Amino acid sequence: MDRIVIVTGGSRGIGAATALCAARSGYRVCVAYLNRQDAADAVVQEIEREGGEAMAVQADVGREADVLRLFEFVDRRFGEVTALVNNAGILERQMRVEEMDAERLTRVFNANVVGSFLCAREAVRRMSTRYGGHGGAIVNVSSVASRLGSPNEYVDYAASKAAIDTLTLGLAKEVAAEGIRVNAVRPGSIYTEIHASGGEPGRVDRVKARIPMQRGGEVDEIARAIVWLLSDEASYMTGSLVDVSGGL
Repeated sequence: MDRIVIVTGGSRGIGAATALCAARSGYRVCVAYLNRQDAADAVVQEIEREGGEAMAVQADVGREADVLRLFEFVDRRFGEVTALVNNAGILERQMRVEEMDAERLTRVFNANVVGSFLCAREAVRRMSTRYGGHGGAIVNVSSVASRLGSPNEYVDYAASKAAIDTLTLGLAKEVAAEGIRVNAVRPGSIYTEIHASGGEPGRVDRVKARIPMQRGGEVDEIARAIVWLLSDEASYMTGSLVDVSGGL
């Protein structure tokens, strides 16, 4: 059976590294992206240069119609998905809770939580033996912020990742007997562009002294953990929240 993975937010950072790592592990890869077509195309081209098969599909995972279109496109082009990486997410500028407005909260929770639920729903409908599927694996990308809270910076982002942790635990139990494993990776402070969205591109270097390993993480270190959880090497793992955080 073909191994087919959708990586949301796959055009840069952890998503791009995961798409490349999955392709090197034998997956046909759909790189789902919001608005960086050039970056998504570059990931696809790198996969193809290495002999893999990939495609890029634009989708706002917070919009149900876009999620339906994404999965239907993969159905037609590659076949039914066997793996999903819910990586797409956003971070807004650092501020305290009393400064946050409803529009910001809606943006963060729609992208980070609603999008993950919608993509997981479509994956389950295709993978579950209950619906005639052959099983599969889902990895949600959470954050150690879910248990640290990110005070004075982005409590809303941390709360959205706590919701991802709960999605992981609950969904894993729902579909465990239907051939689907659901796990999460919780990255710590990783060198990616997302920190610029929070208004502090150099945040990792500022906080790395608080990390027991005394350094920030690299995207490949997260990608390898994600792809391992997708693999048969993690065949008895479901409902696990795996911290990849340098000891934080």
